[in-house]
Amino acid sequence: MNDVKSIVAKNITELRLMNGMTQLELGEKLNYSDKTISKWERGESSPEIGVLVEIARLFGVTMDYLVGMETVEQTAVEQKKMETRYNRRVINYIAEAGVWIAAIFAFVITSFVTTETSFHWLYFVYALPIAMIIRLVFNSIWFNPRHNYIIISVLVWSVLAAIQVTFWYFGIDVRLIYLLGVAGEIIIVLWSFLKKPKKSES
Repeated sequence: MNDVKSIVAKNITELRLMNGMTQLELGEKLNYSDKTISKWERGESSPEIGVLVEIARLFGVTMDYLVGMETVEQTAVEQKKMETRYNRRVINYIAEAGVWIAAIFAFVITSFVTTETSFHWLYFVYALPIAMIIRLVFNSIWFNPRHNYIIISVLVWSVLAAIQVTFWYFGIDVRLIYLLGVAGEIIIVLWSFLKKPKKSES
């Protein structure tokens, strides 16, 4: 217990100095006096769990690092992974937003070119399945492949809806096409139960 207390004291001191903060400044951010910070750093007492979490958040490290279960290098690697995951999600959202921006752009341009506006809203109908395709690609490469089943399901129904709406525009009723969606949904559900065989240890 004393070892953990001394490790916490050492790490708080190092993190404070690395960030160019005085004990008073750190105390103000945590709503504690500089005397309390001094006691923590001398190992005479330790912060409560909630305060440790706040200190970790303040300095951008993990709880494991604060209590000595993780090295600086491991913390840096974990921080890099978090940044990478965040950047990948941003790229995914930008790509999907690009589809809707393109649909709006096409809507505006064709509104200027032709006075026939009854079909312009179809751009937004087609934008949904295209956005789902982009999400499927990024999710397969960067994120959790298990979510692909949900994305594919939305993709199937959005494609069928786009087909039905397009034919409806020309006065053709193809509502029975949704039976294909039911069949596709059954296949997707069954597919989700498939498991990859585990590699045997040699």
